[in-house]
Amino acid sequence: MHFDKQKIQSAERIFRLNLINAITGIKPANLIGTISQNGQTNLAVFSSVMHLGSNPALLGFILRPQKDARRHTYENILETQYYTINHIHQKFVEQAHYTSAKFEKEESEFAQCKLTEEYLFHFKAPFVKESSLKIGLSLQQTIPIELNDTIIVIGQVEHIVATDKIVSKNGYIDLEGSETVGISGLNTYYTFQKRYEFPYARTSELPYF
Repeated sequence: MHFDKQKIQSAERIFRLNLINAITGIKPANLIGTISQNGQTNLAVFSSVMHLGSNPALLGFILRPQKDARRHTYENILETQYYTINHIHQKFVEQAHYTSAKFEKEESEFAQCKLTEEYLFHFKAPFVKESSLKIGLSLQQTIPIELNDTIIVIGQVEHIVATDKIVSKNGYIDLEGSETVGISGLNTYYTFQKRYEFPYARTSELPYF
C-alpha cells in the first residue's frame, strides 16, 4: 500500500485519524490528573507523553488543538501550575479509556470512571491511586505549535511514586511486571513483554552483525 500526501489528505476523516495516530507504533498510555483553583478535579488519557531530559528531569506532552473543544486539563494546569502523570495498567485500562469521553467541566472523570483521587506529599494535583507508577510535575513552559494549533506542555518532575518491585537497582522500570499498557492509534491498547536487553552501545564494543 502507498499513501502519498494527497491521498492522506483526501482520505475519510476517521480512517485518516486512525492511520496517522497508529503509524508511530505503540505510545505510552498515561492519565493526567489536574485540579482547578476551586477544587474541581479532571482526569484525561494521553498518549503523547515524552522524555525531554534527565537533568533537570523534564517531561512533555502534546495538547490537541484548542479550537476543537475546551481543554479542562490545560485550563487547570495554567490555573494551579501542577499536574500528575499516571501509568495505565491492565486492571483499569477500560476505565482509563473512557476518561476520553467529553464530560462537562463540573463532572470529574475520577468519579465518572470509578478511579480514585490520591493526594500525596502535600502536592496540589491528584494522583491516580490505582496506578503503580505516578509522577507529580510543576509547569515550566508551554510552546504553541502554529502549524496545527497544538501545544507542548513541559513540566519538571517533582515526585515519582512507584511500587518497590517495578524499579530495578539501576533505575529501570519493569513495564511487564507492572502490567503497564501502551496505545496504538486512538483506542487500541497493548501489553508489554520484555524480550531483549543490551548493554550501553559503544563503538569499541560492536558485535559482529
